[in-house]
Amino acid sequence: MIGSPPSAETRQTVRAAAQWLALMESGYANERDRALLQSWRDSDSSHEQAWQKAQLLRQRFAVLPSALAMASLDRPQASRRTVLKRAVGAVALLPTAWLISRQLPLDVWSADLRTATGESKKVRLVDGSAVQLNTASAVDIDLKSRHLTLVEGEMALNVPGMSPLTILTRFGQVVVSQGEVCVRQGQMGCKVSVLKGTVQLQPLHGPVFSLRGGQQVSLQAAGASVVEPFDVLAPGWREGVLMAQNQPLGDFLRELRTYRPGVLRWEPELESLRITGSFRLEDTDRILALLAASLPLEVHSRTRYWVTLVPRKNSV
Repeated sequence: MIGSPPSAETRQTVRAAAQWLALMESGYANERDRALLQSWRDSDSSHEQAWQKAQLLRQRFAVLPSALAMASLDRPQASRRTVLKRAVGAVALLPTAWLISRQLPLDVWSADLRTATGESKKVRLVDGSAVQLNTASAVDIDLKSRHLTLVEGEMALNVPGMSPLTILTRFGQVVVSQGEVCVRQGQMGCKVSVLKGTVQLQPLHGPVFSLRGGQQVSLQAAGASVVEPFDVLAPGWREGVLMAQNQPLGDFLRELRTYRPGVLRWEPELESLRITGSFRLEDTDRILALLAASLPLEVHSRTRYWVTLVPRKNSV
């Protein structure tokens, strides 16, 4: 049984709380930072809950700086400052890392094949089939039973036709006999896109049905959504490319941030801007720079891992 992982929104909230904690404990936070933190906490009850959890963890780790400070009392002043600075940084990072790691279930960490944020991985199985994982994904492989379990994220599978392979998901099964398919698992269902061939879909509580090349559907436990034409831009990640065709910027950014570690935020006014283009995922900082060059927005980077997009101010 595959456990239900936290949603992308929950992970983003926890990561944001961890980043805020690290900033507040760094010694470099100013009044504006504290005001922004309070605004973030007030904006959603889940934000406040995540912050309280971060504070509780901070208290649990609070003993570490005192111990390190005591050990450094007999050192020269400059050295002592360095040690204490590192200690505070370490204490800020410990609960940060713990908070984030708690959002990854054990089955993700122990999966046969998994990728980190921003990473893609492709392997060829002994039977000639090819498996490719998108960012932050995990899969278990059991060739003896001809089963692949999609633990989290998105995978592509190309089966040459020697023997069927079955992809197990939380919402049902996808049987690939000879064809190529992409399966993206979310909280509410699995998006199944058939690039070529024909696959059989078996919902947990519904009848079996077929899906042909050029079609896609949302597989759910009780059945499936209406069959739609395959989105030819969707599998661009397999070539390391994120593609958009007159797409709302908000949707594009929600996809982009799955490939970036840390926090990527943007002002609501930017949601409805439209974006078209092909962007190399190997350098997401460059993607943000290209957006700033082509759209009326600015990129504000507190650090590499804390970026906010805001509307561009009119020049006087």
